[in-house]
Amino acid sequence: MKVKDILQKASRAKRSLQQVSDETVSEILRSVAGSLRDATDDIIEANARDLSRMSEDNPKYDRLKLTPQRIDGIASDMENVAGLPSPLGSVLSETLRPNGMTIRKVSVPFGVVGVIYEARPNVTADVFSLCFRSGNVCVLKGGSDADESSRAIVSIIHKVLESYGVDPAVCTLLPADREATAELLGAVGLVDVLIPRGSSTLINYVRDNARIPVIETGAGICHTYFDKAGDTEKGASIVNNAKTRRVSVCNALDCLIIHKDRLADLPQICSELKESNVVIYADPLSYEALAGSYPSALLQRATDESFGTEFLDYKMSIKTVAALEDALDHIAEYSSKHSESIVSEDPEAIAVFQRAVDAACVYANVSTAFTDGAQFGFGAEIGISTQKLHARGPMALPELTTYKYIIEGDGQIRRP
Repeated sequence: MKVKDILQKASRAKRSLQQVSDETVSEILRSVAGSLRDATDDIIEANARDLSRMSEDNPKYDRLKLTPQRIDGIASDMENVAGLPSPLGSVLSETLRPNGMTIRKVSVPFGVVGVIYEARPNVTADVFSLCFRSGNVCVLKGGSDADESSRAIVSIIHKVLESYGVDPAVCTLLPADREATAELLGAVGLVDVLIPRGSSTLINYVRDNARIPVIETGAGICHTYFDKAGDTEKGASIVNNAKTRRVSVCNALDCLIIHKDRLADLPQICSELKESNVVIYADPLSYEALAGSYPSALLQRATDESFGTEFLDYKMSIKTVAALEDALDHIAEYSSKHSESIVSEDPEAIAVFQRAVDAACVYANVSTAFTDGAQFGFGAEIGISTQKLHARGPMALPELTTYKYIIEGDGQIRRP
């Protein structure tokens, strides 16, 4: 079947979703979650075929890899989404006009949501659950790196949908080729909104070439500023967690900014990073502070390219500043407006940081690793939006809706 025919079929399926009750939607999602757990061995077998084509040194390898624990986590996130209230039909505002006409602003689905993503098979399940709960058809364009994993997951979803009499086209996985990408980018009238998830290269390509509306889920160049009044023990724990929990995700730490008066504490702040063999690209002052205490094989001098880089690896840069204002300037220059954090015991410094930093998520004494839909209590996420129109931060059910106006009256007409 041609890609355009597949897209037309997906577009036609959106009307059928309007006939599925909230209770049935939740029941289907729980059934899919259970089926994913039951098919763990089959999914891992498909995933192994994908992994066999990728080097373990590739930063995408960790994103691609599925384990029984990760599959259970995917299923649990789907169950969490099933338990959330529907975002549809909410009355966002209601006005009674002087002529007796009532105007209600009501939340409704987008219709068809397209998602382009790379080596992330978990996205396949997350996007389906969020789109299905919010009454949207999802059109998935995964990367070739994860194609067998994604197809194994979609096959399970389709079996459950068919058992409930729901058109399986509500979860459509396109071929993993360039033709499908080109058709999706130009799917005017068939796809209502397109969301890219992946590298800055992918996101920029989609934004520059799409003929349909795009919501950017930007790259995560994340900073943590250790303030003059920072707690060393907290800082060490936060930096280590933000950098090493999972290096291949967008909320991972890329640059530690440290106040010059706390350079003596830098060896302790970075002490746990040694265990994970984190390579540090240090500016002159921080290099001097770490020399002799941090493994020389892992300590390198920073260059201009060390800052403003999303490493997606066991790598991190360090920038020394003389004041909070300098830290804010550095973040303003290099941030991708994803997640930024301050470690400080000074309420005034925290307040200034929170007001001044322009990012979707701004933390105080917390690891940036928490920028995640599930961690925010949203069940799952479709991406982390770094733009400012419609959605910002972790996108979940409310962000997958738009609205329409419902107007009711009793024969009112508008006079000339």
